[in-house]
Amino acid sequence: MLRVLFVCLGNICRSPTAEGIFSHKVAAAGLAGRIESDSAGTSAWHAGEAPDGRAQEEAERRGIDIGRQRSRAVVSSDFEAFDLILAMDSENLRELKSRCPQDLQGKLHRLLDYAPQGEHRDVPDPYYGGPQGFARVFDMIDDACDGLLAAVRRDHLG
Repeated sequence: MLRVLFVCLGNICRSPTAEGIFSHKVAAAGLAGRIESDSAGTSAWHAGEAPDGRAQEEAERRGIDIGRQRSRAVVSSDFEAFDLILAMDSENLRELKSRCPQDLQGKLHRLLDYAPQGEHRDVPDPYYGGPQGFARVFDMIDDACDGLLAAVRRDHLG
């Protein structure tokens, strides 16, 4: 089982969206028994909370239910437990690198490193914006998850 962890700051907008999109794509590809995903935040500010309502609305509009997810903070055992740990932006990647044992740092990447277009490096935080920001973030994550699934198939599933 390949395990993927998506990480943003509070685990209520970007990373639950990424978990939902990626899980949806994995299931559609018939790989649900081979790939598992989760999400977490570098902070525990929203621990136990459901994703932001605007993130849920955008995902639902696209046919993906993320409402059952609950926010949690990254814990030290995540660095061992997950095969890929994907930060939504450079700031969260830096934070993960500061916490991750040196020998496991190869697991850490930015999600948009997998985006075929490669225009952006960071998924912007839509929290303080309106619904259009959540739609834009969904599109960016969706695109990157296509590239991620292709890379996982190529590099990890043979």
